[in-house]
Amino acid sequence: MSPRREPAAALLEALRERKVLVVGGAGGVGKTTTAAALALQSALLGRRALVCTIDPSRRLATSLGLTRLSDRPRALDLKKVAPDAAGEMWAMTLDTKTTFDALVVRYAKDAEARERIFANRFYQGFSAALYGSHEYLATEKLLELTQDERFDLVILDTPPTRHALDFLDAPDRLIRFLDSSTLRFFLRPYFAAGRITVRIATRTGALAMKLVDSMLGMQFLQDLSEFFLALESMYDGFRDRAAKVQAMLKEPSSGFVLVTGPARATLDEARFFHDRLAEKQMPFVALIVNRLHPDPAHEPDPGGPLPRLDEELAAKLAAVHRDMQTLARAEAKGLVRLEVDTGQPPLLVPELEQDIHDLRGLREAGELILGARTLPRRRLRRTAGARA
Repeated sequence: MSPRREPAAALLEALRERKVLVVGGAGGVGKTTTAAALALQSALLGRRALVCTIDPSRRLATSLGLTRLSDRPRALDLKKVAPDAAGEMWAMTLDTKTTFDALVVRYAKDAEARERIFANRFYQGFSAALYGSHEYLATEKLLELTQDERFDLVILDTPPTRHALDFLDAPDRLIRFLDSSTLRFFLRPYFAAGRITVRIATRTGALAMKLVDSMLGMQFLQDLSEFFLALESMYDGFRDRAAKVQAMLKEPSSGFVLVTGPARATLDEARFFHDRLAEKQMPFVALIVNRLHPDPAHEPDPGGPLPRLDEELAAKLAAVHRDMQTLARAEAKGLVRLEVDTGQPPLLVPELEQDIHDLRGLREAGELILGARTLPRRRLRRTAGARA
């Protein structure tokens, strides 16, 4: 059995050595803030780190103290938090439409095909709204950013966990959709180079076309046909890029950081996501449990005499104390189960008193993550033995 490795040390090494970190987790657990805090820590270690979000919310900009972020990397001024910082920190958000347009420019066989795609009404909705296109384009952008010599490390902040799983499957899923033999078989007998063929070869085909015409309209079907015919020359490019992305995410220079909260539902999602990463043989770096509630019974004694309270207020405070203790102990049991099931000792980060709105707060959060404690081994062994 290999020796147990401290998760904080593994995360610190990843910030120093790896080229790609993908941060995933459920919504509302501080995932975006964690991604930004880790990018800042990497910059403070002397690296050129970029944090990119594909989360549709604007949480990253808020954490950085910015009004908005564009779809181009923006360098941040680290002088206020680290005047002698040797590294650099950049931030950006993903613009789905711009990224897909860039792929069309790259893969379209000629200018005419490119303009035909851009003018197509189906493409105009497809590029921004098709299920899976957002996550697929994130993988495309990630590959592009890792090839940018300005950055030593790219940290990708993904959408909430279920969508993060979509992120893992997105390249294959979108390729299957674009290369659907069933859909192309249905379209091609009736359309050629965007023109409707009036004569239908079979009665079944005629009935199918009549049904489609009544439900969707022939103009929609013509737009759809033109779209697939125009994209046909791009299939190989999509496939090649998807294969490169999947290979990149499995390389030792990449890694996944999973952020979760102490609530049972988020712990279940974290367990599910961890299992999927193992199935796909993706390199795992660290598991962070954020916003943990402290057990008041283990809080240090403030010392000195306690203030006198009336009975009603004292009773209310005692009830709050019991509730906090119950919550903390329930969270502790869930954390033990999580570590037993995943085999990963999580980094335990307490709930902060206020949200983070600037680089100074991000630095403190990063230091808190890298200095976080893990579960006591004695407690873990006792619980694991009981389960066995």
